[in-house]
Amino acid sequence: MISKKSLQWIAWVLILPVLIIRGFTTIYPILKTVFNSFFDIRVLSGVNEFAGISNYINIFKDEKVITTLQFTMMFVIISMALHVVLGVILALILNMKFRGRRFLRTIVLIPWAMPAVVIGMAAKWAFNNDYGLINDFIRWFMPNFQMNWLINTGTARAAVIAMDLWKDLPFFAILVLSGLQFISNDIYEAAKVDGADGLQSFFRITLPLITKNVLTLCIPFTLWRLTTFDLVYSMTSGGPGEDTSLIAYRITMEAFTNLNVGYAAALAVLLFAVMAVFSWFNLKFMSRYED
Repeated sequence: MISKKSLQWIAWVLILPVLIIRGFTTIYPILKTVFNSFFDIRVLSGVNEFAGISNYINIFKDEKVITTLQFTMMFVIISMALHVVLGVILALILNMKFRGRRFLRTIVLIPWAMPAVVIGMAAKWAFNNDYGLINDFIRWFMPNFQMNWLINTGTARAAVIAMDLWKDLPFFAILVLSGLQFISNDIYEAAKVDGADGLQSFFRITLPLITKNVLTLCIPFTLWRLTTFDLVYSMTSGGPGEDTSLIAYRITMEAFTNLNVGYAAALAVLLFAVMAVFSWFNLKFMSRYED
């Protein structure tokens, strides 16, 4: 009979190949990126020399990166605020009893299922001033309406946020809906007997019971906003200028277009640090909320 210690050794031998592969494909790229961030690596110039922390210093001197960081912060805050508010509202609508509810729950996920590149390319045409769907619809009510959505800074940023919201809001709402499904109708019936109306039931019953679910969803959705690349790449290419450039898009441009590998690595490390700190604070907050 095989001893327990022998079984443990067999288990380690069996999973060791997977651990090695996982370590090589995950840990090694992270360490290599951190290592490259301390070097001035410019492929086009053939430069590859130690630069210390100069790449990190240059990040906060680069006006393009500053603009990128500003819009990234704006993008994440506004998008997540709208996801939470509109997502809860949409979830409440989908939780109501009406004919066609199952069909609506199904089709509402279509935008989320579409690739972001496809959505970005479609949005690029939809927001066109001359033959775009958006302006064409507005001209039904305002015949002389003119708006170059993706040329002006404010409207271009609003358009990017709107398309990001259009794509991921349904998925957020469906996940909130899953939390609503666990709330017993008996609680609402008891509240109605006590004289509570719909608004009071929402703030005193529904909202407290789904708050933990919503806060948990905010962690991955915020991280996804921080790493958004494909929507901006296909929709605006960071324009006008650098006004709709997100940090993930800037990293890609520096690494694969400008071939400034060291600088791109420093930006990637900065993004990794921000995501790690954000995740840590959220987990700490969630642990306190559970207490």
